[in-house]
Amino acid sequence: MKPFEIPNAIKSIIDIYPTAEDIVKAINNGEKDVRYILASLWLSEGIPYCFRSQPAIYEEVRLFLSQRLKICAKEITIIGSGRQGFSLSPGENFGRPFGKYSDLDLNAISSPLFEKLKREFERWKVDYTIGDVAPRNEFEKKYWKDNVERIPHNLIRGFIDPYKIPTFDRYPQTQVIVDLTSIIHKKLKITPGAPMVRGVGLRVYSDWDAFVRQMSVNLGVLLKINAI
Repeated sequence: MKPFEIPNAIKSIIDIYPTAEDIVKAINNGEKDVRYILASLWLSEGIPYCFRSQPAIYEEVRLFLSQRLKICAKEITIIGSGRQGFSLSPGENFGRPFGKYSDLDLNAISSPLFEKLKREFERWKVDYTIGDVAPRNEFEKKYWKDNVERIPHNLIRGFIDPYKIPTFDRYPQTQVIVDLTSIIHKKLKITPGAPMVRGVGLRVYSDWDAFVRQMSVNLGVLLKINAI
């Protein structure tokens, strides 16, 4: 019988909120398993950094969403700087502390919800292609074309961003989600102890494997960054 084996690159990370330096060092010196461990544990579980002073608010946000989306509150989590306290986006924003100019990146991991949004996207794609719906301005004209091409690739990877589908009445689930994120943003502004953020978004994943896999891919991008 062999003991549980922990990758050496991750043994030193024992804090709830590891630093940017800790994460970069681990993924630069570890194997692919290290990215999966970071994504599965530190980047998806526990109390997010932005709610550390009032953890119950986080649960209230999850309950608010779960009751209206008819999914389990445990299927809702937060990623991004709100999760670990700093941005892991490559480039000039890497390491930027969470603050009032940050977004709150909610994620729902639910196969039924994912399938509903997938069907709405497919309906929108057909409607757009045959001319039943059309962009109302130059902004929509620019992004609709890009979204129609981009979303299928994301679906293959097991996730979808509802805000990339128009909030028309014929796409009700999309409309509900976009409305809910707006309401959450407004409620946070008037909730004592809640984090102040620039905006609130929600991405939907087909399952936890897809979620962890995408988080691992995102961490893999940081391999291009020199160890700090």
